[in-house]
Amino acid sequence: MLKKTKGKPKLVAILGPTASGKTGLALRLAKQFRGEIVSADSRQAYKEMDIATAKPYKPAIPHHLIDILRPDQQLSVALYKKLALKAIKDIQKRNKLPFLVGGTGLYIQAIVDNFDYPKIKPNPRLRKQLEKQSTQTLFSLYKKLDPRGAKLIDKNNKRRLVRAIEVCKISGKPYWLQRQKQNILFDTLQIGIKLPERELKQNIAIRTKRMFKAGLYKEAKRVLRKYGKNLPVLQTIGYQEFTDKKGGLKSIRDYKEILEEIKKHTFQYAKRQMTWFKRDKRIIWINNSYQAKKLIKKFL
Repeated sequence: MLKKTKGKPKLVAILGPTASGKTGLALRLAKQFRGEIVSADSRQAYKEMDIATAKPYKPAIPHHLIDILRPDQQLSVALYKKLALKAIKDIQKRNKLPFLVGGTGLYIQAIVDNFDYPKIKPNPRLRKQLEKQSTQTLFSLYKKLDPRGAKLIDKNNKRRLVRAIEVCKISGKPYWLQRQKQNILFDTLQIGIKLPERELKQNIAIRTKRMFKAGLYKEAKRVLRKYGKNLPVLQTIGYQEFTDKKGGLKSIRDYKEILEEIKKHTFQYAKRQMTWFKRDKRIIWINNSYQAKKLIKKFL
């Protein structure tokens, strides 16, 4: 039976930048410690987006919050938190250890620190106006509305910028000041995977090539044609590189160009992820599975 510390049930978070090996490590750890995995990935939650998001293929360990929405539906932090808490508590009730695994720092923080986010209904008209703007324009606008929040937000995440601006304009208050930290729900061990830059770049290059071999071009063509390139969730790495400046779909003949763009954008994203995670001093950074196993044994 899992022991409780300070009366709170235990939770293990495995985090780090994309292509750092989180999924593989989490699968091995969950198997050893009778666990189940709750995804903290803002893209793996969407159906039909499989190869580009590097979803685990037929994993032996149960996964939660994968393939729960269509690409034309929206997953807010508030909704993610609600669904993740339900999954985590269900796992704990069955006396198993929940592993919160992913690279979306905002989602992980929402669970670990039990943040309550502004409950403001979307404004379709305002969103439509904002989504026509570039990410650079949106970031500049948000910076004026919420200077403090602008230091924390992912300035390349268009969907998140739109939501932050929307909340500021409707409420008349800075978005980040409206987060409320409630009582901590879990005794959490946060384990971060940190790789040398050279190794991370190699991992990204290998994974990107594997994605193409697995049929990334066909997947991108199918979802972009079905849902439209302007859909916020499809303006993401692994899909955005397939559209040209005129909005058309690039040919498979542009393979090398697309491949290099995906590798470049993925590494830039990994650096932004690390910038976010480095702010949390509670994260224990490791570089091999032995260290992770040792930490979890001590934690339990």
